Amino acid sequence: MMKTKLTLLFIALVGAVNFVSAQATEECITTMSIFSEHAKVKNYDAAYEPFMKLRKDCPTTSYALYQYGERILHHKIENSTGAEQKAFLADLKKLYKEKKTHFASKAKEGDDIADVALVMNENNIGTAEEQYAMFNEAWETDKETFNNAKGLYVYFNLAVELQEAGKIELQEVFDLYDALQTKITDVQNDYAERLQKILEKNEAGTALTSQEKRVEQIAEVNLSNYSKIAAGINQKLGVLADCDRLIPFYEADYEAKKNDVAWVRGAAGRLISKECTDSELFVTLVEQLNTLEPSAKTSYYLGRLAEQRGEDAKALQYYEESAERQDDPAEKAKVYYRLAENFRGKASYSRARGYYQKAVAAQPSMGIVYLRIADMYAKSANNCGNTRFEKLAIYWLAADMAARAGRIDPSLADTANKTAAAYRGLAPTREMIFSEGNAGQRISFSCWVGGSVTVPSL
Repeated sequence: MMKTKLTLLFIALVGAVNFVSAQATEECITTMSIFSEHAKVKNYDAAYEPFMKLRKDCPTTSYALYQYGERILHHKIENSTGAEQKAFLADLKKLYKEKKTHFASKAKEGDDIADVALVMNENNIGTAEEQYAMFNEAWETDKETFNNAKGLYVYFNLAVELQEAGKIELQEVFDLYDALQTKITDVQNDYAERLQKILEKNEAGTALTSQEKRVEQIAEVNLSNYSKIAAGINQKLGVLADCDRLIPFYEADYEAKKNDVAWVRGAAGRLISKECTDSELFVTLVEQLNTLEPSAKTSYYLGRLAEQRGEDAKALQYYEESAERQDDPAEKAKVYYRLAENFRGKASYSRARGYYQKAVAAQPSMGIVYLRIADMYAKSANNCGNTRFEKLAIYWLAADMAARAGRIDPSLADTANKTAAAYRGLAPTREMIFSEGNAGQRISFSCWVGGSVTVPSL
């Protein structure tokens, strides 16, 4: 009876019924209850002694032991110095190994090792090289679970610092940048896909469940965090990778590495990503890459060259070829976006939208697409609708599309929200809606825009 009461108290404190071991002894449950009571109110010093006892005697009682244990050791590291601090750091590493031993299905080695590296950085433990080595270990051990946004940024920041100090090669920084950007884009796409489904349900007027609201909140928070990290990493790279530095860097190695496909591909990709395409080196790299390895990338690069020369038909041919051959969703999106931009510039809006839609289908986090489509809708107002009211109603559609851009890509939120507000200011006024008597009705568009919009209720 006593064990049952203690178990119920323990469960109430921990809030993790599924994580309570059926084999937990009465003593373990008692100790765990004391530990949890202190840990939940952040009295980590008081929780430390029962925490250490549980690790030794009851390591499988509950996963909460490791969740709270991380916080306890973080607290100890932050509030100690010297040898004592290093001992707590070593114990944090040990705790993560214990978690993997006793709760393997819940262990995320990439994030756990990265957490150690981040703690080292935040508390000035070890040299920059030692911290970087720890991040490298996290990445090489389990990059799939290395998802700490701040950790990814600090990892790259350390790489830049070490390169500037002459301790690692510039190419290593470039390679890390490419790997991290791929990682960040993949995570952003995952959250963008989840949010897109919620937004579509919202726009259809369907009420969200509590679970869907939670998904929406988590997606928006993570999209915001990763957007900031991506911007920070790009800013850091910008210092190292402007055209004035890149071109001589690659020119110096060209003769020695011109038959190394990976090197030529990487060099051409770096120059195009930094808009260094008007250099003779870029032309040389593209032509050499096309000789060594004709591919989706070379088709794209040839399209860029044709575009620069004003050969629009040839550029379109190369871009289409590139998109069809491309396996990488992010690269495919980039090609489709380039095509869409070309057609938008020529006011061929229907074709442009088709390519924008293909771009965002390949890369769901590409929020800029929605701003571009909104712009085309707004510019078509005079050509959509038979009455002045119908023509102005297109601005509601444009506003909704612009607002979506900021939800999908938080880095665009300020611009997207201001743009959406401007479009709403151009839409029919309350007086016009009252005069027309069509509040709540749907207006369909028969021009290239298609679709419909609901007139706001008064």
